[in-house]
Amino acid sequence: MRFFRAAARLCVAGFISAVAVLPAASVELGERQAFSFDLLAERAKGLAEEPYEPAKIRASEALEAIDYDAHWKIVFDKEHTVDIADGVPVQMFHMGRYFKEPVKLHLVEGGNARELLYSPDYFDMPEDSPARKLPDDIGFAGFRVMRKDLKTDWISFLGASYFRTDGASRQYGQSARALSIDTGLASPEEFPRFSEFWLGGAEEDGATMTIYALLESRSVVGAYRMELQNRDGEGQIVDVDARLFFREKVERLGIAPLTSMYWYSEANRPSAADWRPEVHDTDGLAILAGNGERIWRPLNNPKIIRTSSFYVGDVKGFGLAQRDREFENYQDDGVFYNRRPSVWIEPLKPFGKGMVQLVELPTDDEIYDNIVAYWSPEKMPEKGDALEFSYRMRWADAHPQAGAGSRVVATRIGQGGVPGQPRPKGQAKVVLDFEGEALKGLGREDGLEPLVELSRGEPINPYLLPVVGTDRWRLIFDAKIEGSEPVEARVYLKRGEDVLSETWLGQLIPSYVKSDKATLQ
Repeated sequence: MRFFRAAARLCVAGFISAVAVLPAASVELGERQAFSFDLLAERAKGLAEEPYEPAKIRASEALEAIDYDAHWKIVFDKEHTVDIADGVPVQMFHMGRYFKEPVKLHLVEGGNARELLYSPDYFDMPEDSPARKLPDDIGFAGFRVMRKDLKTDWISFLGASYFRTDGASRQYGQSARALSIDTGLASPEEFPRFSEFWLGGAEEDGATMTIYALLESRSVVGAYRMELQNRDGEGQIVDVDARLFFREKVERLGIAPLTSMYWYSEANRPSAADWRPEVHDTDGLAILAGNGERIWRPLNNPKIIRTSSFYVGDVKGFGLAQRDREFENYQDDGVFYNRRPSVWIEPLKPFGKGMVQLVELPTDDEIYDNIVAYWSPEKMPEKGDALEFSYRMRWADAHPQAGAGSRVVATRIGQGGVPGQPRPKGQAKVVLDFEGEALKGLGREDGLEPLVELSRGEPINPYLLPVVGTDRWRLIFDAKIEGSEPVEARVYLKRGEDVLSETWLGQLIPSYVKSDKATLQ
């Protein structure tokens, strides 16, 4: 599951200067064929009834020679930019070492589709590029949708079923996938891939364009329809309709999976030997449960793979967020982690019974995606089953959640005990900062209380105090963390019978370092 972030780097390479977008006549197209989402779904259903055939890898040695350095030198020729419907420019990615499986691209118009045929003439490449040894019909690796000035792209599809947008701040970060299968299990993960795309104009008011895709893997075949909106300064909205047809039984299915990187933050800063204060694409998982409870789970960088399951009834929404937006907390003026987008998944039709799952893998570098979050149904699909899902994805700086009263804006972990006295072994100090409208103007005399629950043991000396000079309140408590299993912590603020904050769900894991202190990991 550890996905190397080559795709992330390749998507932003090779920016070009602004030119007029040329019509689709600048590329070669195949024969016209009838197309609709229903026809695509019928095809997917038929393929699911046939044995799986993996994509054929052609010219493997030549593709292997196109490493990262060679790949970024292959630049799409702007003269062949394709215009989709009302001036939506699209450019293609070349294949290479990390993208050996070709995808077919089609242009849709008026109920018909024509394949966009590959040609090496669409790309500028050095004379000594290993790509010149490839067949003239090798195919594309993926595509990206450009802004009208052609200087930057705002959404890209490259590798397996991965795609991502640059959000409101125009900075790529976490990625989405169409589907995850067997993520975080002892058995190898299965990576369904988009094998074909159909690109067309917007079909709904306010949308920018529509993308259809055929998803294929050993266990499933799927038909996807994505209605895209690009809102400059606000981010992007992607409405997804998925029809899935299962070839085989699936042990763990992930719907609307999000993939991200979390190395360290203020919670586990001492564990990373790096000069920057924090390094992560996202710092937590937010969930809106069926009963209205709002949950915040800070991310961990564990020593072993850990999967956390949140049974939240008929989930109303979930997503990975980059809440910390302050540059001074990252100090990275190269990749700007403070600008990374947050993504919120909102079911447009009820998902039904199931859970949100969070898979966290250990990492010691920022080049790997080690975080996955998705919704998983209570009953796993069997061979021959068909499922349908509809959901909205919002890519923005912050999740579009209605006010929860207040939310956690900082999670810090330190050495337990009292300064100046012997420090108890296996004891951590947890410090949480809350901020929000519900807390403004409150003082110590107003009856604000913390509720702290631990899965093992009792919180030690919990106390709550306002942070001087701010509207924040700070909760501090110690927790005994003994043994090898995590201690689950549940925290929120209340005033009488009124809940004034989201619920913080922290996982305290023993970290056996030389000083035998426990930290959040």
